[in-house]
Amino acid sequence: MKDPAVGRSGTPAKDEASLFGVMAEFDTAERILQAARRVHEDGYRHVDAFTPFPVEGLAEVIGFTREWLPSIALMGGVLGGIGGFVMQYYAAVIGSPLNVGGRPLNSWPSFVPITFELTVLGAALSAVLGMLALNWLPRPYHPVFNVPRFALASRDRFFLLIRADDPHFDRERTWQRLLELGASDLFEVEP
Repeated sequence: MKDPAVGRSGTPAKDEASLFGVMAEFDTAERILQAARRVHEDGYRHVDAFTPFPVEGLAEVIGFTREWLPSIALMGGVLGGIGGFVMQYYAAVIGSPLNVGGRPLNSWPSFVPITFELTVLGAALSAVLGMLALNWLPRPYHPVFNVPRFALASRDRFFLLIRADDPHFDRERTWQRLLELGASDLFEVEP
């Protein structure tokens, strides 16, 4: 198997028909942020960034504009609250109605604590499961794991990946553009 990493002085291989993308390594957060801005201005939209810590503004630059997690948590909380209220209503009014001290069977103030707790539980569970689903986790394999230096993404290096399914992707042109943006190293990422 061919080593997917091609050094900075090298050129991209021309004989490979399938390619996941081209990945550039940067030394600092400022450089990757500047490179991501320039790549976005060039029209690339299928871009991923891998950093050891959150870089302010990077998510917006590479195209993450809509956050689904708050909506998922809200829906989970609403469904949990409705489920808790309906469960108590069914038990108190339909399933086994008990007249205690002449109180009405549908005494909603007594349903508030459990309704609240199931609202919080539904929101928390849906937020955790939604986060895992939106991040495609668990993910035991991703093509960038084939690049040996990618292990540094969790330590002190910053990586910018332009995927081959991008409409503007051209192997030679993308390779040269990333070199112009100051990448310290470039890699071809095989699927």
